[in-house]
Amino acid sequence: MKTVVLSSGSRGNCSLIQTNNTKILIDLGVTRSYVLEKLDELKVDPKEIKAILITHTHIDHVQGLKVFLKDYHPKLYVNKTILGLLKEYVDDFDYVVYDDSEFKIDDLSIEVIKLSHDVSGTVGFIIKNDDKSMVYITDTGYLNNRYFEKLKNRNLYIIESNHDVKMLMDGKYPFHLKKRILSDKGHLSNTDASYYLSKLIGNKTKTIVLAHLSDDNNTYEKALNTLNDTLKKENKSVENIIIAKQKQRTDWIEV
Repeated sequence: MKTVVLSSGSRGNCSLIQTNNTKILIDLGVTRSYVLEKLDELKVDPKEIKAILITHTHIDHVQGLKVFLKDYHPKLYVNKTILGLLKEYVDDFDYVVYDDSEFKIDDLSIEVIKLSHDVSGTVGFIIKNDDKSMVYITDTGYLNNRYFEKLKNRNLYIIESNHDVKMLMDGKYPFHLKKRILSDKGHLSNTDASYYLSKLIGNKTKTIVLAHLSDDNNTYEKALNTLNDTLKKENKSVENIIIAKQKQRTDWIEV
């Protein structure tokens, strides 16, 4: 199993996961043309995309969906809440409704993690292929302790590190928006993300991708330094740390 973050941030999110038997996307919050351009760079035929997992229905996670589905017809995997909200945005699509249990897409096993964000139905995923596994979590105000054991010691973590609290509070956003971002239905700060990762990573963890960084309230350096400092205090380390960027894909990441 390997993955590429095609784009990550408040202006659009999309990731590709590939195994020997299948290719799927997580979210499609960028334009169709952008996705096709990046898939072409990776030598991936968009017709081979078997499925799209939707984390939630904010525009930066679904804006390219409607146009992409007109030409290509992957199944959307959604919970009942996301399905209802998507039907207000996309006219006609093939879908599978999952419940809170684990489901499969070809050789991928996918476990759903409920998240806390200001749109109903928001989820993250633990994705497994053979003996490898990855965690995909963005857009949440906190992680529920009940998931910690499931989330521990995975090979790859793609996790939101949205903002630096001081930059946010000193910045230009109106108070109500600052309050929303900092709430338990908002976004993980650098400090939050680093704390969770320090508790979750283990000897199997090879790579961390810090995702969904704010253009206005964060910097790559602050996110990276916060994580490195936190891991050092916990006497933990990881081989590879990547910052996912807006409208710029990562290289292939082997899980």
